[in-house]
Amino acid sequence: MSQSHALSDDQVGQELKKMTAFIKQEAMEKAREIEIKADEEFSIEKSKLVRQETQSIDTTYEKKFKQAQMSQQITRSTVANKTRLKVLSARQELLDGIFEDAEKKLGAATKDKAKYQAILKNLMLEGFYALNEGKVLVRGRKADYEVLRKAIADACKEYKEKVGKNIQVEIDEANPQPEGSPGGLSIVGGGGKIDINNTFEERLKLLQDAALPSIRTTLFGKNENRKFYD
Repeated sequence: MSQSHALSDDQVGQELKKMTAFIKQEAMEKAREIEIKADEEFSIEKSKLVRQETQSIDTTYEKKFKQAQMSQQITRSTVANKTRLKVLSARQELLDGIFEDAEKKLGAATKDKAKYQAILKNLMLEGFYALNEGKVLVRGRKADYEVLRKAIADACKEYKEKVGKNIQVEIDEANPQPEGSPGGLSIVGGGGKIDINNTFEERLKLLQDAALPSIRTTLFGKNENRKFYD
């Protein structure tokens, strides 16, 4: 028959201490596990937030960088266009000035009557050959009528020599060229329906259109961007 022995107070106290120490140890280990897990989750969440913020910063930077690039391109384009327009405007002013000066000097060709008579004769002959008619009218300035009559006689003579037929030419005194005109004449044929304008100002306009490309090249050099030429 077995006998049981009751634990003394000291033994009970010791057992309680062991149990308390065990529970405390388990609690500390559990707390440590929780702390480690919390630290891991915090690190993961922290890394996630850092990545998100980094991506957000990168996205914002990239967007602002692109905006800055676009703004810079627009600014450069605007400045380039303004500069180009200023250059074109300055060039056009120079060209206009050249032809304005030429227009002012047109009247000088009428001072030498012999040379002016020869010029009027040649201008008439151009019209005669173009019209190929037996009768035409010539319009000139009233101040030129004397030299114009001499030029008509010379032109009719040369026309007959070259073409082999006569041409009747009259001055259209009812419709003279304006006195403000620098000179020249117009030849009217086709019963008044065809008017060949050979005044000095009109010939200068024709010269301006024909010679402008070569004048541009002479003054400003060849345009590398131009692919086709007349």
